Amino acid sequence: MLFREDEPMKLIIITNETIFEGDGALLNKLFAEGMQTLHLRKPLATEAEVEHLLSQIDRKYHKQIVLHDHFGLLKTFDLKGVHLNRRNSIHPQIANISVSRSCHSFECIEASMNNHDYMFLSPIFDSISKSGYNHAFKKEQLLEAKSRHLINEKVVALGGIDYNTIPLVARYGFGGVAVLGSLWENYLLDRDENALLQRFRNLQAITQKQ
Repeated sequence: MLFREDEPMKLIIITNETIFEGDGALLNKLFAEGMQTLHLRKPLATEAEVEHLLSQIDRKYHKQIVLHDHFGLLKTFDLKGVHLNRRNSIHPQIANISVSRSCHSFECIEASMNNHDYMFLSPIFDSISKSGYNHAFKKEQLLEAKSRHLINEKVVALGGIDYNTIPLVARYGFGGVAVLGSLWENYLLDRDENALLQRFRNLQAITQKQ
């Protein structure tokens, strides 16, 4: 189980969708900084490319990695689990792994609550990484879902998550946040590793305060 009601809000990092030079080394540095859970999402990468990337990540971190694609790699690597989505919606018949899924409605959350370890609900705010991917829920809807326990420690907020919105997410009752755009920003252009690691530390610090 990833979430417990008595623990601080969880911070989940989603990879940049492109595999780039130094990707594995940078992910190792994020783990060393305290990254607890990494969702490895490379939708255009081949299985061989994802396998090569995993081989570059220190094995001591493998149990903290969740795959979005190429679930067959669980036979090669001892990973945390899989994340189900529109591309890969079939629950693999593998024992003792975490299974999470993407949801875009409260109906999906309700249907997934008892047979998934946790669920992403998105977009909560306007996306940082996807232009035109705007928030899907009103504040009143989120508060009502919290009162009905549809938003609880097993539900992770995704979409527009940054330093300013994390405290709002905490008030809505989410057990965690998933971060993409506010961490990676323009990293593929500026390759400013120190700035990226500092952004991670800032996100980690504000999440732990909630």
